[in-house]
Amino acid sequence: MRNEVRRPVIPPDSSSRSRIRRRLLAWYDGHKRDLPWRRRAGDAYAQMLAELMLQQTQVATVIGYYERFIARFPTVADLARADLDEVLALWSGLGYYSRARHLHAAARAIVEHHGGVVPSHVHQLMSLPGIGRYTAGAIASIAYGRRAAVLDGNVVRVLMRLLALEDDPKRPALREQLWSVAEQLLPRSRCGDFNQALMELGATVCRPGIPDCDECPLRADCRGHERGLVDRIPPPARRATVRSVEYVVAAIRHGGRMLFVQRPLTGLWAGLWELPSEPLAAGETAGDGLRRLRERLPPKCRIKDAEAGTATRQLTHRTVLFHVYEGRAASAALPATASYGVSTGPRTGKRSARTGPKSSGSASAGPPARWLRPDELSQIGLSRAGLAVLQLLRWSA
Repeated sequence: MRNEVRRPVIPPDSSSRSRIRRRLLAWYDGHKRDLPWRRRAGDAYAQMLAELMLQQTQVATVIGYYERFIARFPTVADLARADLDEVLALWSGLGYYSRARHLHAAARAIVEHHGGVVPSHVHQLMSLPGIGRYTAGAIASIAYGRRAAVLDGNVVRVLMRLLALEDDPKRPALREQLWSVAEQLLPRSRCGDFNQALMELGATVCRPGIPDCDECPLRADCRGHERGLVDRIPPPARRATVRSVEYVVAAIRHGGRMLFVQRPLTGLWAGLWELPSEPLAAGETAGDGLRRLRERLPPKCRIKDAEAGTATRQLTHRTVLFHVYEGRAASAALPATASYGVSTGPRTGKRSARTGPKSSGSASAGPPARWLRPDELSQIGLSRAGLAVLQLLRWSA
């Protein structure tokens, strides 16, 4: 964005700050949503879980996952003792699976280094895996009453409209100035409620696009509303380029079970389980990928030549198309040297970035693999894309 449209960041004066605090907290007391983690405001573990689940995910989607997760792992120690596969299985379908891995690693760090108690200071929280400045501020203020600010997408939008800032919200210098404003606005007490009130206002009233200014408790102090700018603050984000990728997938059955393999621990859907697959390079046909996949499958596997169907998933920056083929295995043997779950992609003489590290054991060891019945799917972590392929096959519990 050009410099001429940038306005200086002039924080609210002392009397405006007092009025904003008073009005926002009064509004929150009467309008806050009844959310399960708010019923456990003093439970830092519950706040950590909720904040990690809410990253880039709608509240309505998170509620069910949160309730199932905290019922299975009611304390941070319970989570730390769990296997990662079980954690990922409960997270299946929620997306952004690095959050689940970070949550599990953070729980283990809390047990190992903090006596099983979630830290109360922002700098300690930020030393945990997956917890940045915003998440640390949310946990510290909501669970412990610390005077720590938050700055997520909702708060950024509220503050930019409040201050009439026609600027790029991702610009680092502006972000730092907004952090400063958020800190100045904090009251002496009820910091957790104030932070939640700012986020609630952005989520329910000061929404993207055209906000509901008539219902806003801060309208009298909003410079953006006064100047008629709220419908264009913040400016629309640039659309990310969406690329298309394709995979060939093999649904191999044996004795009422289907073969699943674990993906590498880095990259797309890291550590999750899927049907054996093969990526297609640009210009390749599904038949090209199918030939490579057949070479990597366990012995005595037979795949039909006819495609069983296709499934499509829209991710943030890519559209993924799966060509699904069905087959059967005469034996359930899974040789340790097989490579049916980790593809090097089209033969270029180089190892694909998708491949990731090999499993421990011999140098030629393949990835973990399991034969599973439909009623055993709850034991593993599956992506929404993997679930879409199984739905195509009508294979579920």
